[in-house]
Amino acid sequence: MYLNEQHEAIREMTHDFAEKEIRPFAAELDESERFPAEIFDKMCELGLFGICVPETWGGAGCDVLSYAVVMEELSRGYSAIADQCGLVELISTLLNQYGTEAQKEKYLRPLLKGKLRCAYGLTEPEAGSDLANVRTTAVKDGDGWRLNGNKIWINNAPVCDFALVLTRTDKTAGHRGMSIFIVERAYPGFSSGPKEHKLGQRASQVGALEFDNVPLPAEALLGPENRGFHIMMSILEKGRVGIGALAVGIVQAALDASIDYAKVRRQFGKSIGEFQGVQWMLADMAKDLTAARLLVHNAALKLDRGESAALESSMAKCFAGDAAVAHASNAVQIFGGSGYIRGFEVERLYRDSKITQIYEGTNQIQRMIIARNLLK
Repeated sequence: MYLNEQHEAIREMTHDFAEKEIRPFAAELDESERFPAEIFDKMCELGLFGICVPETWGGAGCDVLSYAVVMEELSRGYSAIADQCGLVELISTLLNQYGTEAQKEKYLRPLLKGKLRCAYGLTEPEAGSDLANVRTTAVKDGDGWRLNGNKIWINNAPVCDFALVLTRTDKTAGHRGMSIFIVERAYPGFSSGPKEHKLGQRASQVGALEFDNVPLPAEALLGPENRGFHIMMSILEKGRVGIGALAVGIVQAALDASIDYAKVRRQFGKSIGEFQGVQWMLADMAKDLTAARLLVHNAALKLDRGESAALESSMAKCFAGDAAVAHASNAVQIFGGSGYIRGFEVERLYRDSKITQIYEGTNQIQRMIIARNLLK
């Protein structure tokens, strides 16, 4: 088996943490939509942020497969918590790979200690799937820059201390004229809009970021000037592995709940698990769960070997996201009327699952990537 003793130990630790510290509070977090800082502080203590970042900078120094294992188990507890792990993983990866020593000391180390909260500023009103259409601009101003524009649907926007913001620094160069800046909330002109009230994963805080002539020092630039689009694209494969694993966790939670309910719910004098119609739904859940998990792990293993996983990560994210929506729906069906009532886990799982087909590249975009790889 490709999962070694370290992977299994990480899975067991994360599973136990999710069962004790996340799952019992998921319903309350979903209802209140509050930011669960106390859970994230405990995750920092366990090393569940910055899974692949070297230990010298406060990370766990593990591989991408370990990251996938952690994301699945956290999501099995509550996917909004896993979503925060995924966000920190991508931000810390960018800081580790492209940041200067000074930037790592100022942002990366405190981030992984839970002293700072981050955001990932990509999406705009005219730039979602079409990321090359970013209109937020940064123009030279002496030794520094001036930032103007806005971002929408940004995870952690209401609570972040800093954001990595993709901007246009050369209006004539298309996607080759973009740069990334580290923008601190304390900078004049940086503000965030109100928290959005979402269908699912409601404990993750999402909102807009506004930049009104924000002054940026020269050292706010992350990586080379005009290489921002390339830098952002370089971590998409890892991001899709993470969301695929998160979706797998939702399917696992849906299957667990469905099996338990099918054993105790009785109709016509016997448990509903004895009816073939229910058995077939459980069987479909189990086989698609296994397939999704293997697709995610296959993509993770390719990244760990230093290979491109564009095709594999798109397949994994697309299949796992579709499976999460389909089988969370099947779980609601197995629960019947109870599954449609707030307070039942499967009702929340159904709402939480939908975003897995949308963020980190919609599943329509994933299909385009898959087809492009097949036809090139």
